[in-house]
Amino acid sequence: MNLTNTTTSPSALPPPASFLKPLPPLISGVPDSIVLVILPIAAYWVLSLFFHFLDVRDLLASYRLHTPEEVLKRNHVTRREVVRDVIVQQVIQTIVGLAIGVSEPEEMIGGESWEIMDLYSKLVSAERWVLRGLATTVGIDGLALEDKVIAGINSIGGDKVLAGLMGVLGLDGRIGSSPEMGDWRYKLVEIAYWYLLPAARFWIAIFIMDTWQYFLHRLMHEVKWLYKTFHSRHHRLYVPYAFGALYNHPFEGLLMDTIGAGIAYKISGLKIRGAMTFFTFSTMKTVDDHCGYALPFDPLQYFFWNNAGYHDVHHQGWGIKTNFSQPFFICWDRWLGTQWTGGDVSARYAASREKAAEQLAKDGIAPKQEGNISASIPEKGVNSTVYINGGGANGLKPRMPNGKLKMQADETRRQVPDTDGSSVLREERNEETAAENLRLRTRVNGIVR
Repeated sequence: MNLTNTTTSPSALPPPASFLKPLPPLISGVPDSIVLVILPIAAYWVLSLFFHFLDVRDLLASYRLHTPEEVLKRNHVTRREVVRDVIVQQVIQTIVGLAIGVSEPEEMIGGESWEIMDLYSKLVSAERWVLRGLATTVGIDGLALEDKVIAGINSIGGDKVLAGLMGVLGLDGRIGSSPEMGDWRYKLVEIAYWYLLPAARFWIAIFIMDTWQYFLHRLMHEVKWLYKTFHSRHHRLYVPYAFGALYNHPFEGLLMDTIGAGIAYKISGLKIRGAMTFFTFSTMKTVDDHCGYALPFDPLQYFFWNNAGYHDVHHQGWGIKTNFSQPFFICWDRWLGTQWTGGDVSARYAASREKAAEQLAKDGIAPKQEGNISASIPEKGVNSTVYINGGGANGLKPRMPNGKLKMQADETRRQVPDTDGSSVLREERNEETAAENLRLRTRVNGIVR
């Protein structure tokens, strides 16, 4: 396959109706609109139960961001209430998703060749406009220059590389009798149509989702009425865990998650299969951000700066006015100066663990020292991850009669309920005061934190 220019004038015509047919469902007998709403919910609970299994079995304890004592003593809501509210949000999410699915036109296939030709026609037209402009403005024979460039690329095997790439991508069988289909431009358009454009739509959806959630999330914090009425419910979880990722006020969940994802889907132009991937991936990322583990081998944490360690800072009273970005990137925090820059948080996390252990000891359970934890955030680092080394359960493991940590033992009695957000606000003020006192003490002692 040589890289050659075609002199044929491309034409883009709409595909005949007889060529179009409905997209077959991903799962036989189940409409894609149903799969679209089921997949994210299934992903949510499968991934959440995996992390919950790690919790109750005390596995990977050295990677925990918080101790089990903190889960019991610092959170203001029981697991039963969390599960209940998450299910409510997912019911609303399902209703909205089904409504969108019913209103969407049926996705058709069979017109891909015409769509590719349309893109090819536009590319060639744009190229000719540029070449005429070069000839008119600076007197350069653009067509001759292009021929020389293509000849040079062919001489070093560029045509073979393109042919090999088409084969790897499964597009080598799409060559037809039309002269346009032998043109290198057409091949590039094919690659863009099947791979680059879907990827671009996906990343556009991610950026829109991040933008929507950043500004709405920040607004929920900066307007006291919005925070106390809606968002403070989510912050009853000072120690996040996986299946609490969507623990929100139903209105906030509808506005921030369901509508936000829907807007990203519509604006980006994702198709139904791309939407399945986007919604499911977003759900998994949100669960992972609240999982309570800093796992260096977790790809969702390794490849994204916005991860469990980054978001956990936002759930602490001293970091609640920073790290608003979610769920993918931290660009808005960086651009608008809301990223945590308070440096090493080891002392803050240690104080929180000690306080929770003391409170739990009053319930007759004595913590056992088994190691150490080193949690740090670079002052202006890109990742802001909490790095952990050492002992089980972040260095603290309660002694239970049967030797195991009963995560839900008498949970309601040990936790402080919060029905109107007042407890959350009070504790956040106390934590901010304690953090400021700690900073002043360390400065007096000559320690830079």
